[in-house]
This record gives sequence, C-alpha cells and structure tokens, in this order.
Amino acid sequence: METAIVPATMPDTPITPTENGEPLSSEVKPNKRRRKKSIVWDYFTVGTVGDGCIRAFCNQCKKSFAYITGSKLAGTSHLKRHIALGICPVSRQRNQQSPDPKTGNAVNEPRKRQRTTQRIANIPFNQENCNHEIAKMIIMHEYPLHIVEHPGFNDFVRTLQPQFNMVSFNTIQGDCVAMYLKEKQSLLNFINEIPGRVSLALDFWISNQTVGYVFVTGQFIDTEWNLHRCLLNVVTVPCLDLNGALQQAVVSCLSEWHLENRLFTLTLDQSFSNENINESLRALFSGRNPYVLHGQLLIANCFVCVVSLLAQEALWSVGVTVNKIRESVKFVKTSDTHEETFFHLKEQLKEPSTKDIFIDDQSKWNTTYDMLVAACELKQVFLCLETTFPDYNIAPTMDDWKQIEILCTYLKLFFDAVSILTAQTYPTASAFYHEVSKVQLELTHASMSNDPFISNLTKPLKEKFDRYWSDCFLVLAIAVVMDPRFKMKLVEFSFSRIYGDDAGMWIKIVDDGIHELYHEYTIQEVPPPETFVEERNESSIPEENGSIIPKIEPPENGYLQGLSEEGYLQEGPSQEDARHEMPHQEDACHEMPHQEDACHEVPHQVVGCHEVPHQEVGCHEVPHQEVGCHEVPHQEVPSSDPLISIGDGLSDFEVYISEISGSQQTRSELDQYLEESLLPREHDFNILSWWKLNKRKYPILWRMASDILSIPFSTVSSDNVFDTERKKMDNYHSSLHPVTLEALICAKDWLQYGGALQSSE
Repeated sequence: METAIVPATMPDTPITPTENGEPLSSEVKPNKRRRKKSIVWDYFTVGTVGDGCIRAFCNQCKKSFAYITGSKLAGTSHLKRHIALGICPVSRQRNQQSPDPKTGNAVNEPRKRQRTTQRIANIPFNQENCNHEIAKMIIMHEYPLHIVEHPGFNDFVRTLQPQFNMVSFNTIQGDCVAMYLKEKQSLLNFINEIPGRVSLALDFWISNQTVGYVFVTGQFIDTEWNLHRCLLNVVTVPCLDLNGALQQAVVSCLSEWHLENRLFTLTLDQSFSNENINESLRALFSGRNPYVLHGQLLIANCFVCVVSLLAQEALWSVGVTVNKIRESVKFVKTSDTHEETFFHLKEQLKEPSTKDIFIDDQSKWNTTYDMLVAACELKQVFLCLETTFPDYNIAPTMDDWKQIEILCTYLKLFFDAVSILTAQTYPTASAFYHEVSKVQLELTHASMSNDPFISNLTKPLKEKFDRYWSDCFLVLAIAVVMDPRFKMKLVEFSFSRIYGDDAGMWIKIVDDGIHELYHEYTIQEVPPPETFVEERNESSIPEENGSIIPKIEPPENGYLQGLSEEGYLQEGPSQEDARHEMPHQEDACHEMPHQEDACHEVPHQVVGCHEVPHQEVGCHEVPHQEVGCHEVPHQEVPSSDPLISIGDGLSDFEVYISEISGSQQTRSELDQYLEESLLPREHDFNILSWWKLNKRKYPILWRMASDILSIPFSTVSSDNVFDTERKKMDNYHSSLHPVTLEALICAKDWLQYGGALQSSE
C-alpha cells in the first residue's frame, strides 16, 4: 500500500475532544516520539486518553481511533480508509456538496504520497547484448534453438521490449557456436598453464538412430592445487565401428587440447568396451605415454557403473519380493482412502518412523533402495492392512521382510560407496580406495556366510567385483599411498584382511609399482645420460637395455691379463653378497695394483660417483667397483702390524662418515616420505592443500601427486550416478549438426562449471 511523506506539523499542545465530545485536559502532552510525515495527519490529531494509551482523533467528525497502546503502534492504514473511502460522515457530506469540477473526485480526498524508491536509470537498448543473453539462456537450460520462432516466446519478448528484433534460427545457432568457441579458448589457455598431466574418462551414449556419442571428460589439478573436471569433447560416431570410434575420439581430443604428451590415465566403461577395444586403446595409450607404468594406467571399468550393475543384480535376485513391496506401496499411494487408513494405523501402532512411503523410479536404483528402507520401517502397518482391506492380497510375509532387510544392508553398502561422487566437490583419487576396498572386503566376507540366503545373494556379486578389483587395485592403492594420513600402512592393513596369509605378495606388487612409477618420474627430472658420460669418459659402450656404461681400459700388466674384454664387463655379484673385512679409504683416485692370487675373479659393478673402500678377502671373488672418476679399490696385503689404527686413529672415522653421508644421499624422496610418521586423521584435512605446501620438500613426489590424485575412477556425471540404463540422446539433440551438438553440450558444462574459465580471465 502506498504511503505518503508529505510533512505535517503538529501543534505543540493539541486540544482534541474525546468520543463523547468532552475536551481533553490541557495537561495532556502530545506524542513527540518522531516527526509525523503521513498525509493523514492533515486530518487527524493525537492525544493521550489514559496510561500509555494514545488515540488519533478525526478533525472533522471528532471520532477517535487506536494509535498507540503501550508499545504497540496501530499504524495509519485504518486512518487513511476513514478519509479516502468516505467513512467519515462529515467528509462524505462535504464531498457530495462540492465535487472537483475536473475529476469529479472529492476535493478533500487525501493526496497519495509519491514513492521515494530510487528509479532505475534509463539504460539504452542494446540488441547485441539481448542476442547474447538469449543464446546463453538456450545453452544453460537446453531450450531448443527453434524457440526463437515460437509465437508465444516472441509475444512475451515483444511485451518486455518492443524495440527488440527477434533473431532467426541460423543467427541464434551461430551465436551459440561463437559462445562455445570463446569459452573453449579460455579453457584451453587454462589447461596449458597447469603443471601436471590430464586424465581422460570416456562415456558412451546412443540414440534412436543407432548413432553413438563419445563424451570425453578431462580431469586435472591446476597451479593452485584445485581439482577440475570438465567436459572436453562430444564426438559423434557410428555404433558399428566402436573400436575405431573410441580411438578417433581420443586422438581428436588430444590434438584439439594439445595433450599429445600430457595424457596420464584413460578410464572406460565396461558396458561398451571389450578386450579388443581395451587392447587397441592400451596400444594407443602406451604410444602416447610410454614412461608411466608401461601403459598400465588404462582403467577399463567405471567404478560407478560396476556398483550400479551389482545393485541391479541384487535387486533382480530378490525381484519377486521387491515387487511385492512395490505393489503394496502402490496400493496405499494410489488411493486417498487407503493412504488415510494407512496413516491412522501408523498413529495407532505408534510407529516411530518419520519416513513416508513412495513409489520408486526404476531408472534410478537408489529410489528403489529408499522405497524399501521406508517400507521396512513401516512393515507392521503393512501387516495390519490385510485385516483392514479384504482386497489387499499381496501382503509380504515376515520371511519376505527379512530378505528385504538383508538386501537393504548390501544396497546401503553400494549406496555409500558411490555417494562420494554426489558431494559438492569432486573427490580425489585417494578417496576411492576406502570405498572400493570396503566393498571388496564385505563381499568376500558375506560370500562365505553360513546363511544360505546371504551367500547365494553375494557370491555372484563378489565374482563380478573381483574382476574390477583385480584390474584396478594397483592404481587405487598407489593413489591412497599419496595420502600422508595412510601411505602404505592402510594398504598393508586392508590387504591383510582381504587376502589373509597371501597379503605379503600383493603388498609387494603395490610397493614395486609405486617405486617403478617414482623411478620414471625421476628419469624425467635428470639430464640425458649422454651428458653424464661425456663429462667423465669419451668412449662408452651401450648396453642392450639402453643404458650407457663407461669403457675402462684394463692395465697392461695387471690382474685382468687372462680375461677377455667381455669377461671384464660381465656383471658380477652385488656388493651386499660379498663378505667384507675392514674397509680402507685411499686419498686419491688410483688403479688397483696387480693381484697375484689366481683364484680371484674380479667382475665389474657400477655403483655410483663416490669412492668404494678397499675390501680384504681370502680366496673368493673380489668385485671390481666402477665409480664416477674410475677409481678402483686398493687390494692390500695383510700386515704384520698388531695395531689396526693408522696415524691419529680418526682416518677410519672419516671413511665411516663418508659412507653414512653417501647412503643418506641415495635415499629417495619416496622412501623418506614413506618412512615418516602418518599425519593424524582429521575430518577437515585437505590433501591437495597439504601437497601444495610440501612442494619444496618433495619436488618429484609433488608432481606425482598432482597426476595421481586427479585420476578419474568414474566416467559418468554426478547426476547419473544411480542410473540403471545407458544414457540416450533425445531426438531433438540427435537431429542437430555434430558441431552444433558439441557446442551446446560442452558450453553448458563450462558455463555451469565456471571455475576454470573465471580463473583464466
């Protein structure tokens, strides 16, 4: 309701009569709380009529109205109605006698106060901006491009802005593609600046026209250690040649986004892949990234899809009982009488459940799980329905309810496992190990249950999940090792529960795998081996495995006189296998003197760049150790001197310190990281922030963690986590040109996602 701000000055001592016509006492003081601005005070005055009671009096008919009682303020709306609606008899009589000659309205009708809200300044009309907003609206909400030709939409826009000229179909299509290209360039610039590699996930959709669509999603960590997941390409392919189509999609994505040498992992969906597809993609993957576990980081199964298949199979195995529950729920929810009776029975039985039963959507298995959980909590009410309604003949038995409760136990296990993907932020790769290992452990335990129903239910599920576990456990374990709260300790703990006495073998596989991966990252950090060789020896001999060993000429009259050159280069036993006496350190680089003992075979061994101490031996093999400056240990003849110390006795101490320093330098970042204590398990721990802060301490592991923690174990979006059917392209989108289709779908993902694009600007 409009109010007025026209100021009205009140007399200092208003003398107004009461309802019975008696004047107020002169001692009555006016209310001076605030300056009264409403127009009604041109027609009313106020006065105190009692303790804490102030009333408003009409200046014409002298009638009083409530205004202030205690701390309550009545307002002025009722006072306005008294004057404006002609309720005041005196005002009404005057208006009838002298109406306004121009308007015919009452002369004394109170004026309406003008609004004080600030008006929006005149913004000049911009056709180009309007076109941009319509294109953005179409992309964000998946409206058809033909909406610009709909008469209703045109009338609506014309009403809002008559100056706007509605664009044509071709124009709006071009605007959408232009917006897509602009956002794509921004995202490309952003990806080019990230320090690590990018992992890809492939999802496959179909249409009624038997045309396939490969959705290529990229996942990576940026320079600020934020995890990003965004759609990169939507490639239209023929379904008949899926093998070549997937390769085409991957190659096209790598080329468009400049990722030829930056691919880390590739995640597929088992529902559309097979062994031939996996092998061809593995070959492609290894060719693009040969240094990372020899191309073993091809994840052939989507975790969400595997769990969804397990949930569907579990529901199918108890399908008859599940259908009884579903029909019982329909019996209640499809009739108002049945639902009201059900509610009254629930109150009479005093059921504590706060859940409401509902009919599930069978395209989402989690809705079936929720329906079963709600029904189980109200099973006593369903049992009473049979006695209330004679036509209710589908009531589940107590054995049926028991089976449903057991089924819900394992559906909850699956539900919790994939729920990490429905969180507001996408989880890092390390978070998946907890869920996957838990499912593997529980299914392994349940399959050996003495309860025949539980074992029959879970054995087929375990067999299917075993295949996923065997394919992915190595990558999952490596990911969780990068979490400083768990490292190898969680792997050792969980493997001992899963594998029992055989755990040691599987733990060693993980330990070897992460050390191999670390070694490959280390190789990328050091300069080429040719530089190392040229600085130390001009001539070199390449080994079969590609490494380069410096060539050392044997002495003219030395202990190698009877050996061929091949025997000289033959690798001998390791240093740990030889028996050692007290080591002796020479002061300078020298050659080992002639050894007369004929039974001493001296094989070659490369160890490093520090001098290796002399080892006194009896009649056994003495390994020759090749060092950075080609120094050969000295073979000393046993002395008859009874003292074992030389000089001041500290020369041996210097050798000892040298050995300790050398061994400490050879400890890798990975070994140091694994040997350090675990961090405490805190609920709000941010693994990405921890690695961001530890870049200087672990420069190589820092790059490893950036790539490993961004591995995607799922190919589907968070909206489709619980789907039971493969995604299908609708008829409208499948009718679009492939370029337009990709532009609309990718641009929507980027506009909703927004983080990377905003950061890059």
